[in-house]
Amino acid sequence: MSGLLGVRLLLLWGSACLWLPGLARGSLFISGAHEALQETRGAARSLQKRSTTEVTVEVYSVTVDCTVTSRFAHTVMTSKALNKANTSQEIFFEMELPKTAFITNFSMEIDGQVYVGEVKEKEKAKKEYEKAVSSGQTAGLVKASGRKMEKFSVSVNIAAKSNVTFILTYEELLQRKQGQYEILTRIKPKQAVQEFQIVTNIYEPQGISYVDAHATFLSNELLPLVEKTVTDNKAHISFSPTLEQQRKCASCDETLIDGDFIIKYDVNRVAGLGDIQIVNGYFVHFFAPPDLPRVPKNVVFVIDRSGSMSGRKMVQTREALLAILKDLHEEDYFALIQFDDRIDSWQKSLTKATKENVDQAMIYVQQINYRGGTNINQAVLTGVEMLLKDRREKKLPERSVDMIILLTDGMPNSGESHLPRIQENVRSAIRGNMSLFCLGFGNDVDYSFLDVMSKQNKGLARRIFEGSDATLQLQGFYDEVSSPLLSDVDMRYPDNAVESLTTNHFNQLFNGSEIVVAGRLMDNDLDNFLVEVFGQGASTVDWGVMYPDEEYIFGDFTERLWAYLTIQQLLEKSKSGATDEKANATAKALDMSLQYSFVTPLTSMVVTKPETEDGTDTPSHLFSAPYRAASMTVDSCLYCDFTLVSPAVDGDPHFMIELPDRDDALCFNVNDKPGTIFNLVRDPNSGILVNGQIIGDKKIPPDGKINTYFWRFGIIHQTLGVKLEVDTEVISVFQDGKWVKLLTVTLKDSVKFVILLHKVWKKHPYHRDYLGFYTLDSHLLSPSVHGLLGQFYHGIEYEVTNLRPGEVPEKPDATMFVKGQELNVTRGWQRDFRRDMKNGENVPCWFIHSNGTGLLDGDATDYIVSGLFKTV
Repeated sequence: MSGLLGVRLLLLWGSACLWLPGLARGSLFISGAHEALQETRGAARSLQKRSTTEVTVEVYSVTVDCTVTSRFAHTVMTSKALNKANTSQEIFFEMELPKTAFITNFSMEIDGQVYVGEVKEKEKAKKEYEKAVSSGQTAGLVKASGRKMEKFSVSVNIAAKSNVTFILTYEELLQRKQGQYEILTRIKPKQAVQEFQIVTNIYEPQGISYVDAHATFLSNELLPLVEKTVTDNKAHISFSPTLEQQRKCASCDETLIDGDFIIKYDVNRVAGLGDIQIVNGYFVHFFAPPDLPRVPKNVVFVIDRSGSMSGRKMVQTREALLAILKDLHEEDYFALIQFDDRIDSWQKSLTKATKENVDQAMIYVQQINYRGGTNINQAVLTGVEMLLKDRREKKLPERSVDMIILLTDGMPNSGESHLPRIQENVRSAIRGNMSLFCLGFGNDVDYSFLDVMSKQNKGLARRIFEGSDATLQLQGFYDEVSSPLLSDVDMRYPDNAVESLTTNHFNQLFNGSEIVVAGRLMDNDLDNFLVEVFGQGASTVDWGVMYPDEEYIFGDFTERLWAYLTIQQLLEKSKSGATDEKANATAKALDMSLQYSFVTPLTSMVVTKPETEDGTDTPSHLFSAPYRAASMTVDSCLYCDFTLVSPAVDGDPHFMIELPDRDDALCFNVNDKPGTIFNLVRDPNSGILVNGQIIGDKKIPPDGKINTYFWRFGIIHQTLGVKLEVDTEVISVFQDGKWVKLLTVTLKDSVKFVILLHKVWKKHPYHRDYLGFYTLDSHLLSPSVHGLLGQFYHGIEYEVTNLRPGEVPEKPDATMFVKGQELNVTRGWQRDFRRDMKNGENVPCWFIHSNGTGLLDGDATDYIVSGLFKTV
């Protein structure tokens, strides 16, 4: 791209950037090519250097319309813009879509002329395109954009004073992870838009158990604009701020909307064989039975300690391992193997996860340090042999599952280093007797090598991105695979009734996930359609058999879901299957991609101009999907990137009341003896109660001042009949007469509480781990809410005057009039850890002295209660 005018606007959703290269001519070629990526990056750099050009393109409409029917999501993104200039403009347009999605259509409407995309075989489309293009070429592509998204790019020349409408459609099957489905929309418009709307409609015949909608950019002003209507099996969510509501300030075009809009939901489940839906001759079977007992696991952790793991990587690996070891159940068995060019094992056999053994293992983990080369081959084979030997000697429970978790950040450079030979060695050793899960840490690892090796051995791979949350990523992956419910699951359907089945044998079913099988019916005689499920679990389960009823659902979603799932599985087989399987899988995936108009790694979409005077069509745009390693991604951060402001308590205990309407905050400390329990929130109308207990330093510091922190919270939701206890070790919920350990908790249709865990160096002479407590959606509580925090949920009136020097020059004093009292306050700041969990963010506030006296209703001691779930 040359001759860039330097105008950069946002045109659609998700980093939908508008670039205007004035001299770029010809057509568009969108692919995964490295050259195209470099050219695009160069354009971005050029634009950033010239930011003074007048903006002459007005983006006046951005809409996202998503329809979900039985987990199958169909999303249409539409954007409209006007070229206000007196000359034509080449508009470069970007948007982001989930990596697991397939583009199914792209069209442009320019002054009434419609350009529609057609999916063709990749090489054929490329040759056809190149033959038609005789002059310059504008580059575009679909490329990775962060952990969950891919960036779609396209450009088009727009005549002076003309309009353009872009319409992108994509489809995906939502995957159930940790007990919920997620719909993610990335929104970065960079400017306020006249018409902005996100609409999602969900239809789940099983019934919807809960729906949660939130965004990383929601302020107290924008939050009420998220409208949610939920009935038995339908949900409607919309977000449509006006032009003025989008603005950061009244006189600027900058927008508050910048981040992710996320919808999470789950469906009702009953014991049995799951749910089958039949539409227009195709069926889909969802299987995730509730209340199955977990199967004990035997897990060998194989940890890379080579020189490249030095620094932060090793620290985060140790932190993750320590947390994972704490999460082992006593009926589990485990082993630790660390490797560089040498292989060292903690014990010669797997060890039962008793508290004593786990404590000793944690000491061992803290001593792991980096050194030497990388002998992946021998390290994995050592773990395999350890499991096989213990199985032969009957040291492991008969009803248990075996797994190896490999963590590495680099390429093998010691021992066997030929990647295909390592894969063959591992497959020959495992022989289907266990699962291998591979974690690739950072950008230097050969992820495709790990991906194929794991899939060859009943497992999966995950890339761990370098960053401050790498520890949480590691823990999140482990949480997904740490609770197997079933192994060797067979979904059986009558041979004379169905054909073209997707995968119907599964190595494992993990807690919080779901098995999905789809197929085509040979006839509609459901009397012969017998469904059976077989699997090995902690105990024998008889689900019986099922004869499903046909459910009449509008549209062809079942057929398209079947096609989507089949193509995804064929693409996987084309990478990890046997040699003859790869060719057959590739050919079949290509045929189906063309038949169902999916842009996959095997196809491209050509956008042709309308007929010219000589009666011919001219290929104008070509875009395709890159080859990508299919991988599951976990939101391992429980409370990331919030822009909401609300009452909070963190630190020693520092209470902070942020007041966005006034762009200000109030703060105070509450000091008492360790062990004291305070009531933080109490709402008699909604039945919500939150109490917190403080803990002191390990011993008295030299300065004689003992710091106290919150370390435990008790939460009651009387309407739902739920009790939660959260401490620095675990989250537990009491429901139906029993306590269950959890990772995250969402109270549907209710206020959200965010609890941050602050980890302190275990050997610190004084300090301990502690918790911070933050509130979202506080407006959902009734006017009767009270407590140390609750009394501020609906705002507070005050006035500050008489600013004067304080004891510290940068902390002036002032007089505050609040609740009929006159208080001396000091300007300072408190740390908010929601955005930066490591260092926190300084929030300026007026500090009220003497345990908040004068600001609080009554005295701080009035909020002391006798128990974690008590009101007095």
